[in-house]
Amino acid sequence: MDGARLANAAASLGTSLAAITQDVGIDILSFGGTKNGLMLGEAVVFLNPRFAEDFSFIRKQGMQLISKMRFIAAQFIALLKDDLWLKNAQHANAMAKLLEKKLKTLPKIRLTQEVQANAVFAILDSPLISLLQQKYPFYEWNPSTHEVRWMTSWDTTQEDIEAFIDYLQTLL
Repeated sequence: MDGARLANAAASLGTSLAAITQDVGIDILSFGGTKNGLMLGEAVVFLNPRFAEDFSFIRKQGMQLISKMRFIAAQFIALLKDDLWLKNAQHANAMAKLLEKKLKTLPKIRLTQEVQANAVFAILDSPLISLLQQKYPFYEWNPSTHEVRWMTSWDTTQEDIEAFIDYLQTLL
């Protein structure tokens, strides 16, 4: 399982990591740290130990053995301690909800999906997308419909959301 945004899913569902991984039969999890506050790094978690047997060799073959790995791994100690991973994810999700709330008040913006975690999907006029991307980099999710995806993160602030909305309003 790719767990890049697993923390956001668990926070949104109000459940444990085990409930959405091990308890549903996931054998191997790539628990992402970068999208939850780490400088870099993912932890490969073997929930079924039988799949870990050759991993030491396989990771070397796949060029996944980083020199000084302990410095990357040390970040996970801080992330997992006192549920920092959960607090970061809850914050990112809350910022997405704030963005959703503010976007609903704007004309020419059509939200396409309910905000469930830290992603906001909306349809905008094509020229507006280009203008916004000059100041705020984001992904055009579906170019044929002009649907965009805006992501919030562990370090998104309320001021960031306000500045984005203020700038967007100047373009409308």
